Amino acid sequence: MQVEVAVIPAAGRGTRMRPATRALPKAMLPIVDRPAVQWAVEEAVRAGAKEIFVVVDPGVGVLIERHFNSQEEGPLPGLEEVAVHAIVQDVPRGLGDAVRTAANAVGSRPFFTLLVDNLVYPDGDVLPHMAGAARAGSVVCLRELGTEYLARYGFIVPGGWRDERVVEVLGAIEKPGVEAAPSKLGLIGRYLFTEAIFTALDHIEPGVGGEIQLTDAIHAVGEAGSCLGYVASDDLLDTGTPSGYLEASTILGASHPDFGPRYRAFITEFTGGL
Repeated sequence: MQVEVAVIPAAGRGTRMRPATRALPKAMLPIVDRPAVQWAVEEAVRAGAKEIFVVVDPGVGVLIERHFNSQEEGPLPGLEEVAVHAIVQDVPRGLGDAVRTAANAVGSRPFFTLLVDNLVYPDGDVLPHMAGAARAGSVVCLRELGTEYLARYGFIVPGGWRDERVVEVLGAIEKPGVEAAPSKLGLIGRYLFTEAIFTALDHIEPGVGGEIQLTDAIHAVGEAGSCLGYVASDDLLDTGTPSGYLEASTILGASHPDFGPRYRAFITEFTGGL
């Protein structure tokens, strides 16, 4: 499936990253030499996206537009042919509502959804594999997760396996806990949706935390037989916590084509004395 649109929900308040996010949105926190949201935009572009909508809190849109569409400095290198625009989510009603906020902009086109809290490892892109697995429905990215994640992530109800990495998704449950977990295949922040997800989001009731849960909409499209899961070989980097942010910065910094060699030498020297 060819996918030329991406939605990046970035309206979270970043409470786990306080005080860094008291005034600066977490999506704009720098990782090495660019804000977190730019890493996600570049990932979407590598998978073929040409139009990207970043869903943000009120007042943040101007920062997104200034960064990606600067009239003074011109387009960012590698993003010259990409249109990046901000869409405001007026009230925080959950991830599902953030995705639904982009419905008018996306229209009937298939689209990637990328969470900024999770970034891919260098050379670890999953979106092209998801697009390759897609037929006429949605595809969600999965990883087999440990028991400690069962109360933190959404998990799918698996069906039959299409191949060693692609499984039918019959449903999904948000934060099920050990007793209710239908599997250990967790949703990890990368999705390929068709317009059916918007219909599902329009009809679900608020779920866990009183929010419109994206997992509940995935459950609906799964029940309708319109969802597959792609099981990734690697985890994603967690930039939504201070410890994960440090780890992501180290991994992405050490692999940077310009700064990597010097940074790796520094790490070797520094850790050699510990």
